[in-house]
Amino acid sequence: MNLSATLILAFGMSMDAFAASVGKGATLHKPALREALRTGLIFGVIEAITPLIGWGLGLLSSQYIMRWDHWVAFTLLAFLGGRMVLAGWKQQPLETSLVGKHSLGVLIATAIATSLDALAIGVGLAMLQVNILHAALLIGLATLIMSTIGMLLGRFVGPCLGSKAEIIGGLILIGIGCNILYSHIGEAMLAHLPG
Repeated sequence: MNLSATLILAFGMSMDAFAASVGKGATLHKPALREALRTGLIFGVIEAITPLIGWGLGLLSSQYIMRWDHWVAFTLLAFLGGRMVLAGWKQQPLETSLVGKHSLGVLIATAIATSLDALAIGVGLAMLQVNILHAALLIGLATLIMSTIGMLLGRFVGPCLGSKAEIIGGLILIGIGCNILYSHIGEAMLAHLPG
């Protein structure tokens, strides 16, 4: 896999984290660059680790992992997104509904949920002659950049949305989970079509 293909893969893998970061940034009260970088770093590190794990597991049992990764991602994202939607429905005043930063646990859980596709990519990369450390580093770096940008964009989206930002952020996470599930189920259905 050449550098340009790896870069395309890396930025493609970062899109879920970017969308989630926009939603996260929108729910914060004017997230600073420091908070955006914190989020980007958490998402980037986890996104870099998961293809390494996937690569290792892919060497052992790729078929089993690829059978369940989309369900795990969907469940985590639906749970986190549902929690955000429910919190947004409480109709708190804007000043109390927006927070200064997200908890480390919420960021890690969101990062893991959005990076499970990178785990599956790692499984696939195990089947190819790919420098997995190089690919994982580029995936993590792209995710750090895109998540940081997403948080900062969310800063501008949040005030426009007011207290609905958390609902929209939650719906974005649920949508990402549904998309992951749909793409995997759709691929499986197409694989079983005659012809």
